Amino acid sequence: MKSKSFLLGTIIILFTLQLKINSQVTLIPKPREANITSGSFSFTSGFAIKSTGVSRQLIDYTSHQLLREFDLLPETVVRPNFPVLELKIDNTFLNDKPEAYSLKVTPKEITILSSNERGVFYGVQTLLQILVKAGKVNNEVKIYSGEITDYPQYSWRGLNLDCSRHFMSKEFIKRYIEILAFYKFNTFHWHLTDDQGWRIEIKKYPKLTEIGAWRKEADGSIYGGYYTQQDIKEIVAYAKERFINIVPEIEMPGHSLASLASYPENSCTGGPFEVGIVWGVMKDIYCAGRDSTFYFLQDILDEVTALFPGKYVHIGGDEAPKDRWKECSKCQARIKSEGLKDEHELQSYFIKRIAKYLRSKGKEMIGWDEILQGGLAEGAIVQSWQSFMGAYVAAKQGHYTICSPASYTYLNSDPDNLDLRIAYSFNPVPDELNEEEKKFVLGSEVNLWTEEAPEETVDSKLFPRILAFAEVFWSNPEGRNYEEFYKRVQASYKDLDAMRIKYGRETKVFTPKTSFDSDKNEFVVELNKGQAGTDIYYSMDGSDPDINSILYNEPIRINKSVTLNLAAFRNKHDLGKKFSLSFDLHKALNAEITIKNKYDERYRASGDNALIDGVRATENLHDGCWQGYEGVDFEAVIDLGEEKEISKVSPRFMLNSNSWIFLPEKVTISIAEDEDEFMEEKTIVNDVPQKNSEIVLKDFTAAFNNKPARYIKVKAESIKKCPDWHPGAGGKAWLFIDEIVVE
Repeated sequence: MKSKSFLLGTIIILFTLQLKINSQVTLIPKPREANITSGSFSFTSGFAIKSTGVSRQLIDYTSHQLLREFDLLPETVVRPNFPVLELKIDNTFLNDKPEAYSLKVTPKEITILSSNERGVFYGVQTLLQILVKAGKVNNEVKIYSGEITDYPQYSWRGLNLDCSRHFMSKEFIKRYIEILAFYKFNTFHWHLTDDQGWRIEIKKYPKLTEIGAWRKEADGSIYGGYYTQQDIKEIVAYAKERFINIVPEIEMPGHSLASLASYPENSCTGGPFEVGIVWGVMKDIYCAGRDSTFYFLQDILDEVTALFPGKYVHIGGDEAPKDRWKECSKCQARIKSEGLKDEHELQSYFIKRIAKYLRSKGKEMIGWDEILQGGLAEGAIVQSWQSFMGAYVAAKQGHYTICSPASYTYLNSDPDNLDLRIAYSFNPVPDELNEEEKKFVLGSEVNLWTEEAPEETVDSKLFPRILAFAEVFWSNPEGRNYEEFYKRVQASYKDLDAMRIKYGRETKVFTPKTSFDSDKNEFVVELNKGQAGTDIYYSMDGSDPDINSILYNEPIRINKSVTLNLAAFRNKHDLGKKFSLSFDLHKALNAEITIKNKYDERYRASGDNALIDGVRATENLHDGCWQGYEGVDFEAVIDLGEEKEISKVSPRFMLNSNSWIFLPEKVTISIAEDEDEFMEEKTIVNDVPQKNSEIVLKDFTAAFNNKPARYIKVKAESIKKCPDWHPGAGGKAWLFIDEIVVE
């Protein structure tokens, strides 16, 4: 009997210990080794910090974080039997792994050990995360005893934040540096210049911020901003204290329209130019035939390298159309004088010349994978974005590379397409590399391009998906398990709430299924949930739904023309993105339609009857309601089946020039009692400027004053080719049409 009791007690103790392990080791990224033992350390107002070989700055940082986040104020004097947090450097500890640390907790002492301050700092971050998860109860924070030994998988763990398309405030940048440090990222790639804005003060060239930092939006408003050199010094110092290296990106030779608007003499044509308001790839780039262009860029780099003490400068090098170089006599003369084969080798000449100058300043150059074209500059680091191929080629050639393919790491992509599971499945190292070549893969970056992401939306774009990358970049890939990671993400939401991070979605929240009940003359909407743990609220009165609106729990039936607004919440936290489904009960429902030119299968909506199914499209061109026609006009005839009085006919079209979608030049609508005799004809000419960075949905409405008709013909005249001012000039233009509403 005694032995059975002992065995039962042992089982209970082991079970309790396992619960402790599961509840405590919910860290992201997951440590290499974590062992929980019996006992606990209690943080109260009475504890002290002692150090061995650690700088005053790191001690002060640790004290400040404990005070700010947990109201824990350490004492400066260590007294007998006093709880102690020790920060210790031991040069013999895993000294082949420069960011390694150990965190040991006993009832009397916490010791964070590393061979260097960077490792100690990451141990502090682990401790802070444990404290966040433990929470403060009755003025006490209690954590279980145990030991963690940890080090990263990759030396380059970054976030690339585009502050050109949308400007981010200095305080916002500092906040994100703090967040990156908390999740053990070590690189902030700061995208400071592009076609739509120049964001860094260059004292020798004041027009870059007087002109280049500001753009005139389609509505006439002025948008912009920039960082003074004092701002940058402050941010760099803040990042250094948190062991974050800042890599500035100064785009060249392409993505340079904001610069050329300021100093047009550095272009091939001489301008004039305006700071870009349309997203995409612009034809006007720096002239590679003018030595003055290189002197201009060298002057800029002189000031940039003085501001950023890190060893790397990113020069972009991507998406540089060669159209202007082909037409430029100076560029052609350069090709001839340098013995170059073509414009691709001219780009290589451009990049190599800049790389050489940066080396003279003691800096190493990074560029997007297009810098491989025409030959790679000595010592250049390739950031592979188009696929894994750039990283593969660079590593094969013995060049270091940062592998961040758009399909995995571009978090401006909607979670519907790049969700948490896909992010977690990412492996930065191309499979085809051998063991020696794999050493050239430094790591990876999360990328956020902000064409559609102003500052207030950044949290919801990055979180929670960036947690997957924090783990992929740091943790042992052999121990990766999505289901186990997913549980830790769920446990982390309260941490994000505590950090006031306005996180977004993990994946597609729901998939709507709409149908029309002809017997009851009403639409039926069913929502198939995707993301677990979410509640869907909806409204049909024009208001934005909140937690006081109607909770979805059964199919929604709609018997009138109305917009159904939906919003997703998790534990009453708004997940950011709103959804709308609009319905029109109009006279062409259940009619027949004949379309002359076939729609593109990529944008087919629900098929042939999509234009008369009563379901309206949104501003999202991928919402499944738009029909797309590439480079052709649109023409269709609707047969109502019987004569009906026609008040008006309103087809809707989209303008989204960033996606090469334009409004028709004009729309002609005619009606008839007989399909061979269209008599009444109305023409509506487009009055909306096509040069517009905003998405516009326009109804082309024709009034018919209740005339009887059975047949309706709609003809839309496409512009067919992208205009000269457009990045895709000469390419096929799209025509996108939504519902043809008949009243």
